[in-house]
Amino acid sequence: MMPISAISTPTAGDNAWVLVSAALVLMMCIPGLFLFYGGLVRTKNVLSVAAQCLALTAMGLLLWWACGYSFVFGRSFEGGWLGHLFGGAEHFAFKGVGAASSTYEPRISAATFALFQAMFAAITPALIIGAVAERMKFSAVLLFSALWTVFVYYPVAHAVWGATGDFAGLANEGATFKAADFAGGIVVHMTSGWSALLLCILVGPRAGFGKRPMPPHSMVLCVLGTGLLWAGWYGFNAGSALAADGVAIQAFLTTTLGAATATLAWALVEKLHRGKPSVLGLCSGAIAGLATVTNAAGFVSGPSAVLIGALAGLLSYAACSLLKPKFGYDDALDTFGVHGVGGTIGALATALLMDAEANVAGGKLIGHGLIGGQLAAMLACIALSLAGTWALAKLVDCLVGLRPSEEEEAQGLDIADHGEEGYNHG
Repeated sequence: MMPISAISTPTAGDNAWVLVSAALVLMMCIPGLFLFYGGLVRTKNVLSVAAQCLALTAMGLLLWWACGYSFVFGRSFEGGWLGHLFGGAEHFAFKGVGAASSTYEPRISAATFALFQAMFAAITPALIIGAVAERMKFSAVLLFSALWTVFVYYPVAHAVWGATGDFAGLANEGATFKAADFAGGIVVHMTSGWSALLLCILVGPRAGFGKRPMPPHSMVLCVLGTGLLWAGWYGFNAGSALAADGVAIQAFLTTTLGAATATLAWALVEKLHRGKPSVLGLCSGAIAGLATVTNAAGFVSGPSAVLIGALAGLLSYAACSLLKPKFGYDDALDTFGVHGVGGTIGALATALLMDAEANVAGGKLIGHGLIGGQLAAMLACIALSLAGTWALAKLVDCLVGLRPSEEEEAQGLDIADHGEEGYNHG
């Protein structure tokens, strides 16, 4: 996300576009992510996924209002050691955040910018639950996600996007390293994906994993969720231009090309590897393409987006179909294979394929240590995501326990956690 305009006052059209984009990202959380994840679990756990997506969205929005926006985009901690993790405390409860121009992007109001960013903070921890679906208690999911949002997501978002962030090459001219993340490849997909990998290992596999089949209960719901996520992703990526301008159009185009290419690339590789292209593969390829192109969306050309999509389809498929079976971890819905691997590929591709013609402001980073800065930001993100996840998971396990009992897991989390069933079998 990046300030690129000389216009000093908010415009109605730009405000409207970013607010609509915020609503599109909210649609990705509920119902998009629920339908995508919910279709992939077994019938007895579909309602638990719905509850987690809904509750995490609500919690993420409240946390963002209370302290998150200030921790990421505030400035009052500048100059001290705490400023390397958080921006400041001056905007708690959206204090001073109103209709006047955002200091980050003057074409929209500060409130519009804060609300748009709120949706990113809400959806990111919800992505993680796919890795531990069907075997992590509702109370543990909420507590872990709240702590993870504050101690992992906020510091990474501040470092990469904040006005005083150590890696914010576009927002902070004095940044220690010059890194670029247009719409969340590092901030959203790498944090959630790498955290998901470690969390699923710490929680352990589902009962019966590797011994009995656990097929998706409704690929119809999964396809519907895929469509809603793809549509919502235009708000995610094109909205990150923070204005209805040429950069938004470019991000809209590259998002389309990346997703379309990855969808077909995954299907082709699966056909060659397994003999048939599955519907699940088509859906996974689409999401992998969207996640992978996110970092680069407003920075690269159309041909580069096609290349990124092809890499997403090939390498994410390899992570899900070859790497996961080889090491035996139970990433239930392939959060790491899609978001962790995709986000990492996309972040690196951004540094290698940055195009000044596609984005003048982003192009200024070319030749200013962008590759080194990008690698430094990626490594810092992985280190904080893994260390934070390990510490917070251990803490949550001590406080409330991570897993339900064996009997509750066998019964299903719909009944165990909520006393309800996703479907009426009467």
